[in-house]
Amino acid sequence: MLVLRSGLTRALAARTLAPQVCSSFATGPRQYDGTVYEFRTYYLKPSKMNEFLENTKKNIHLRTAHSELVGYWSVEFGGRMNKVFHIWKYDNFAHRTEVRKAVAKDKEWQQSFIPNLGLTDKQEIEITYLVPWCKLEKPAKEGVYELVSFQMKPGGPALWGDAFKRAINAHVDLGYSKLIGVFHTEYGELNRVHVLWWNESPDSRAAGRHRSHEDPRVVAAVRESVNYLVSQQNMLLIPTSFSPLK
Repeated sequence: MLVLRSGLTRALAARTLAPQVCSSFATGPRQYDGTVYEFRTYYLKPSKMNEFLENTKKNIHLRTAHSELVGYWSVEFGGRMNKVFHIWKYDNFAHRTEVRKAVAKDKEWQQSFIPNLGLTDKQEIEITYLVPWCKLEKPAKEGVYELVSFQMKPGGPALWGDAFKRAINAHVDLGYSKLIGVFHTEYGELNRVHVLWWNESPDSRAAGRHRSHEDPRVVAAVRESVNYLVSQQNMLLIPTSFSPLK
C-alpha cells in the first residue's frame, strides 16, 4: 500500500510540474480591425425595379446621413432577376446598433421608405469582414462590378486561406481584373468568401477572364484553391447613379 501511495504521489507531482501547453483552435489570421460590412440583397417584384431605384435615389441622402454607403448596384446577370445589392460600412457592431436605432427613429426616412416596401419581395443580410490581407479599393473611373461568392470547406482560413490568397493575387498581379475587396462572412452562410472585382465593361471582363484561363500561372494557383472549394456563383453588378462606387 505504501509503495502504491508513493508511486501515485510521484505521478501527481510530475503532472503538476509539467509545462502547460495551450492548444490553438484559431481558424486563420486574427481579425484586428473591427470594421464590419453589411451586405444587403433586395429581391424586387417584377417590373418594379425602376420605381424602386427612383424612390431610393430621391431619398438615399436621408439614410446616408446615419452611416456610410459603400456601393449600390442593380444585378444584371447571375441568379434571380430584379435584384439590388448594396454594402454598408460600420466601425463595429456597437456602431451598427446605434445606427439602426437612429434610423428607426428617423421618421422622414421611415416615411420615405414605405413605398419601397410594397415593391420588395424578400430581403437578405450578411455581415462580413474584409480579410486581413486586403483593403477596400476604389477604381479610378466608372465601370461594372462582379461579385464572386465562394463556398469553402469547413475549417476557415487556416485550412484554405493561403491557397485562396494566391489564387486572388495571381489575377491581380497579372492585371486581369481590379480587386475592390475580399470579404469573409461572419453572419450568414459560414465559410463563405465574397470577392468584389471591377472591370471597365462586361466585354473587358470577359476578355480578361479568357486570357487568365490560358495563363499557366493563374491556372496553377486556382487549381490549388479548388481543392478547398464546395461551390461558387457570381453576379454582374451595374452601379446606380447614387452609388459611391461607380
